[in-house]
Amino acid sequence: MATFDYAEMQAVAHELIEEFGQSGQSGTIKRTTPPDPIFGGDPVVTSYPAKLVPMTYDQRYIDGTNILTSDRQIYISSLGLAIVPQVGDIATAGGVDFHIVNADPNNYDGVTNVVFIVQGRIAG
Repeated sequence: MATFDYAEMQAVAHELIEEFGQSGQSGTIKRTTPPDPIFGGDPVVTSYPAKLVPMTYDQRYIDGTNILTSDRQIYISSLGLAIVPQVGDIATAGGVDFHIVNADPNNYDGVTNVVFIVQGRIAG
């Protein structure tokens, strides 16, 4: 019995995001590391380049509470991304900052992140 090739699916997802994504431009995922609890200091913001595409949610999913009309479903290529996007990160797409309020790594075999699908809410 043949095994499913998740790395191939990861490559296909990357190609689709490149084709339909940010018109050849890269977005970013920004993560803020809080200050040290003992020594203090300033929070550190680190930006990670990412290939991504924000999509409007289908109307049937918008309930006004969990998913707002202005929220976007953001597909992020996992290929070459140094982090796993998580709640609290900020995804920048087309010059717009989106707070990540929900995240799904799409990791079916426990090894390969095929694609990251996150819910982004306009930061503002």
